[in-house]
Amino acid sequence: MAATLDRIRVGSAPDSWGVWFPDDPQQVPWERFLDEVAEAGYSWIELGPYGYLPTDPARLTDEVARRNLKVSAGTVFTGLHRGPSVWESTWEHVSQVAALTQAMGAGHLVVIPSFWRDDKTAEILEPPELTAGQWAHLTKGMERLGHEVKETYGLDIVVHPHADTHIDTEDHVERFLDSTDGELVNLCLDTGHYAYCGGDSVRLIETYGERIGYLHLKQVDPEILAAVVRDEVPFGPAVQRGVMCEPPGGVPELEPVLVAAQKLGVELFAIVEQDMYPCEPDRPLPIAVRTRQFLRSCGA
Repeated sequence: MAATLDRIRVGSAPDSWGVWFPDDPQQVPWERFLDEVAEAGYSWIELGPYGYLPTDPARLTDEVARRNLKVSAGTVFTGLHRGPSVWESTWEHVSQVAALTQAMGAGHLVVIPSFWRDDKTAEILEPPELTAGQWAHLTKGMERLGHEVKETYGLDIVVHPHADTHIDTEDHVERFLDSTDGELVNLCLDTGHYAYCGGDSVRLIETYGERIGYLHLKQVDPEILAAVVRDEVPFGPAVQRGVMCEPPGGVPELEPVLVAAQKLGVELFAIVEQDMYPCEPDRPLPIAVRTRQFLRSCGA
């Protein structure tokens, strides 16, 4: 008997349709994404890369409403560990996305730290470990961002630990949480990225439950991951190898994650994100349908 996961709001995202960029000939048109995500049985979506979906709020409201969809969050990319010099350019980007996110009635902004390794070329851009000074810039910058986004747009920021960024492993995630104020900054726990970097999602939820503000659901293929780690494969090529796989074929098991999240006693979004860039245009829909059925079988 599946648990009743009545506090979990399940959705999907352009990422599950192979969308990583605002405009890319390898990606499905945005109309097809909206049609298919609704057909697959999801009612919540994220905006994906800013500019992929229409950025005019009136038009986007009409497009999502016609398909009985609602928006849960927007996504921004930041490099706040670089210090105050990047604040203005960061805020310019954040403001664009946050304004549209607010206009769509969503309450969250997912914040992804910048990559230290280029996801297309694999070039090492920066050291994978931050200095103490950079950590201070990162944590203070995220707190400032959380405060400004809340004050200006009424949104909560949730920081997304991500492979090939400075917030990735258990140690880095815990250090980040211990160094930031939960009134200003919480976490978007991506179960796939956390497993990719060796983390245990259930333990994180049980230990830092009050800091879990949002979930991304994905799994990794353990065999492909072992080869990726052994060969030091960058994240982009690892995705092309299929390291992020269709549930329930990988790790972590999603039902225990959802049960742990339900026990927190708060409403939480759980947005399916199966990294598949690039992918054949006909591939995402059947996977999305099966994934929605699987999550229903878990009680979500």
